[in-house]
Amino acid sequence: MGLTEKIALGMLCAFVVLGVIQLFSAPLKLALKVLLNTLLGFAALFLLNLASGLTGFTLGLNLFNALIVGILGVPGLVLLALLKLVFI
Repeated sequence: MGLTEKIALGMLCAFVVLGVIQLFSAPLKLALKVLLNTLLGFAALFLLNLASGLTGFTLGLNLFNALIVGILGVPGLVLLALLKLVFI
């Protein structure tokens, strides 16, 4: 295999790798955004549970609640609080 063929093969591999990165970049960005929002939801629920000594109100610190709060934000936190007040 000559030098020209090695260079052509290297360029082909580079284009394939860039194409795959471009193809999967949007789903990866969405997954990272959902993960970040979920972590922020955990933080919001943790802070709410820290204040439970003053308020007497707690919500479970679990993945489902964190996803709801992470995706919906403050309205999600209010929704979970209302659901707890109505059904429990």
